[in-house]
Amino acid sequence: MARTTGVLTVAVVVLAGWTVARGQAQTPADIMPALLQEVRGLRQAMEQMSSAGPRIQLALGRLQLQEQRINNAIKRADDARTRLAELQREQGEMQQQMRGIEIELKAHAGRGSADGPNSEQFALMVEHHKQQLASRSAELQRVTAEEAAYATEVATEQARWTEINQRLEELERALRPLK
Repeated sequence: MARTTGVLTVAVVVLAGWTVARGQAQTPADIMPALLQEVRGLRQAMEQMSSAGPRIQLALGRLQLQEQRINNAIKRADDARTRLAELQREQGEMQQQMRGIEIELKAHAGRGSADGPNSEQFALMVEHHKQQLASRSAELQRVTAEEAAYATEVATEQARWTEINQRLEELERALRPLK
């Protein structure tokens, strides 16, 4: 009986040793694919982070340049609006002067007086004011077109700014940690 117990004890120890050895041999083999996957994930995250830095700097630089472009376009549009308002005011004043001269011409013609400017002088004044009005009208049209072009430029630059801002938001989302 002692002999059977000894044999059984040896068999159990051998079986236990074999099971432990087998379990240890399988564990590293099972862990290796998981570790390899984890290392690949870490490498991918590091590559993403290292490439994101320069991309973010580039996008921020573009955003700053775009903001400068927008500010310059807004300034040009504001200057054109100011000039347009000046021209409109001047044209209104000239039209009033013209009406005043025409009224004086009619009154002078009706009186037939010899004192003051004669009809030829009034006609020359009227012609001069008409030429100035025509010149102001042409300038007014040019500045109106210029102001419209600047307003379009502002809208275009703002659309570009929005696009760059969207790219930055995409980069931000890409850099958020995965959950």
